[in-house]
Amino acid sequence: MTTDDLPPEFSLIARHFRPLAGPGSLGLSDDAALLDLPPGQQLVLAADAIVEGVHFLADDPPETIGRKLLRTNLSDLAAMGATPLGYLMTCAFPKGTPDDWIARFAAGLAEDQRAFRLHLLGGDTVATPGPASFSLTIVGSVEPGRALRRQGAKPGDELWVSGTIGDGALGLLSLTGGLPPDPELAERYRLPRPRLALGRALAGIAAAAMDVSDGLVQDLGHLARAGGCAAVIEAASVPLSDPARAALAADPGLLARILAGGDDYELLFAAPPGEADRVLEAARATQTPVSRIGRFMDGSGVVVLDGSGAEIPLPRGGWSHFG
Repeated sequence: MTTDDLPPEFSLIARHFRPLAGPGSLGLSDDAALLDLPPGQQLVLAADAIVEGVHFLADDPPETIGRKLLRTNLSDLAAMGATPLGYLMTCAFPKGTPDDWIARFAAGLAEDQRAFRLHLLGGDTVATPGPASFSLTIVGSVEPGRALRRQGAKPGDELWVSGTIGDGALGLLSLTGGLPPDPELAERYRLPRPRLALGRALAGIAAAAMDVSDGLVQDLGHLARAGGCAAVIEAASVPLSDPARAALAADPGLLARILAGGDDYELLFAAPPGEADRVLEAARATQTPVSRIGRFMDGSGVVVLDGSGAEIPLPRGGWSHFG
């Protein structure tokens, strides 16, 4: 039987998504997958959705949409220090979506499957009258007792972050006319960089960790609250890319967007002061830049300080779907 002999939905799945399937998927021919967990490992599960007009632009290349969907979920595994095993995916395509668009979406997934060594396990495909939306459940594993958690930061711990901050938010501005076009910033918005290797290397070093998806300040608030303490960000220590630094020099008002804009998908973590050398060694071993940007202390909330130690007020802490 050829794909042309199948009902339309199953033909679409056979053409575009069955080639993405791997061990445990049963060829996408059953109602569920069967997954063998590596010996001596705990299962790690996370889920995220992306929606046209909220998480990606209508004219974004389909390849990057598929890759962003996968990478945002891989970032959750990175924040737990986990290794990816596979994923389940639900696709809601607007009625009339061209077959070529879906093929390019699947091609983007295939590219990142090879890069991050995982496969599609199953899911669902539907048509919708509304905007395109996609949901992905990522499956990973970690040794018992080695998972990084949000809980654990204590007063006196140092605050670290990977990579650079603000590129995702500024990339969105550059794509929508708020800033001059910048290919580097646009790519950071469209293609997050899940820090999987660093997350695994920080096991036993970091006291607490999470990824930065909704803005540095807001997500740090979650980390501090989970630890029952407060946090201070030293704005001058926040790492910026060259395009972000240039944009900020031209418009200092962009600092709030950089600190609270979201879409960074970097790792934010706490580590005791005596672990600084081990943090830097983990960074070197995984070829991932890290920066110490502040500290945790007694109290509650998050404070951002300028170079003179004065507090920088921010109009909002970060992104929220409901606020």
